[in-house]
Amino acid sequence: MAAGCGNRNISAQEFPGLQLVPGKAVVYFTEDISPESLLKIYKALGREATGKVAVKISTGEQGNENYLRPEFIDGFVKSLNGRIVECNTAYGGSRQETADHKRTIENHGFNAIGGVDIMDEFAEVSIPVPAGSRLLKDDIVGKHMLDYDFMVVLSHFKGHEMGGFGGALKNLSIGCASTNGKAYIHTGGKQRTLQPDTWSPRQLASTDDFKDAMAEAAGAVVNHFGDKIIYINVVNRLSVDCDCNGHPSEPRMKDVGIVASLDPVALDQACVDMVFNSNDSGNRDLVERIVSRHGTRILYWAQYLGYGSRDYQLVHVK
Repeated sequence: MAAGCGNRNISAQEFPGLQLVPGKAVVYFTEDISPESLLKIYKALGREATGKVAVKISTGEQGNENYLRPEFIDGFVKSLNGRIVECNTAYGGSRQETADHKRTIENHGFNAIGGVDIMDEFAEVSIPVPAGSRLLKDDIVGKHMLDYDFMVVLSHFKGHEMGGFGGALKNLSIGCASTNGKAYIHTGGKQRTLQPDTWSPRQLASTDDFKDAMAEAAGAVVNHFGDKIIYINVVNRLSVDCDCNGHPSEPRMKDVGIVASLDPVALDQACVDMVFNSNDSGNRDLVERIVSRHGTRILYWAQYLGYGSRDYQLVHVK
């Protein structure tokens, strides 16, 4: 398993009476979705963000209202002395071209908390995918990613039209990929650059190949940062559609909370379990979206590639 996954030493003062289960990754959870709880769950992880810190979020497509709001993450980002980072998209819309993306960033209020570094604004770079990858030869990411010592993967957990769900693994893979890198993932390794026919059915990866390609790309970023990376999912505004959709369906399921781990696979697995096991009947649409897109396959392939585990222990942070 890659560095950064699994358990950490948890003090009795922090969580009195807690018994760790050997071999299980620790996933922290709080129902309180607030700036204060975001900072508290970060501290529970026990891994300090040091050096030049990238905070990877999705800035949200113009017209989407579900992305993580600047006023929610402001204090957290500033406490890390971090810089919000993103990459351009590959599907048109308001964020494919840098100039349009910068306008969307401003419209969504991120300039008020220091703006966003678009990592592929000027160039892209190739980094290795994990051993055992079957579709991608490498991962094509924004070159500015190499400027950072530490990455905080701060994701809005929700549904996704092609992936079934989007959480830490999607933010690591598609989120950190350049425009060309996104085309490479979506075509399952067939196209290394965005082409006019990239989005045609004959070029797009199959349902399962797409999940495997995402897992391979996510593993590349995990391995690049080693133990200089953490993962936090905010499970709210649970639309079946991603923040990349400018006209998403309204959420039907109630908000869940904030979830965090040093293991991105365990983190996303825990969030999926929370959706599937919810007693809120509004979860049906999101469950159907995940099941119909074979969404959990990414978790199995990521575990096979060795940078995370689906087996976890949930620890409540109060």
